[in-house]
Amino acid sequence: MLLGGLEENVTEQVVHAAFIPFGDVKDISMPLDQATQKHRGFAFITYFEKEDAAAAMDNMHNGELYGRVLTVNFAQPQKIKGGEQGWASQAVWADADTWFERQQQEEEMKRLNAEHLATVSAAEEAERKKLKEVREGETEADDAVEDPMAAAEAEALKAS
Repeated sequence: MLLGGLEENVTEQVVHAAFIPFGDVKDISMPLDQATQKHRGFAFITYFEKEDAAAAMDNMHNGELYGRVLTVNFAQPQKIKGGEQGWASQAVWADADTWFERQQQEEEMKRLNAEHLATVSAAEEAERKKLKEVREGETEADDAVEDPMAAAEAEALKAS
């Protein structure tokens, strides 16, 4: 949750005290200005439960703290460079496990495809050999069975 409009004397303890009535606060972060080392007028508050954050938003938005009107909204995750789509809400290494799993799956698919191609190739080669043997067997069988015309011509030559 994003809390804006904070007066410069507000501390994390004051924010915690103001927002604890709505539920258990998990974390409060008040980014500092690098030059002055004071907070920049806003804070991030994290609750353990979404419902608690919603209750805090409903009750504290446009509320007053140290004489300033507060703005309370749900915070969007910070966009950082990384992830598979370029800009992401998480660090580059956050999706490393899924990336490694996907790489392993792709390697397994490549291996299975190679095995399949080898099996298909072996089956096609066996089929070619079988067809070749059948064709060679047909020619030998053709040679063994004599052509009746050739036999008649051979007898006619013998008789003459």
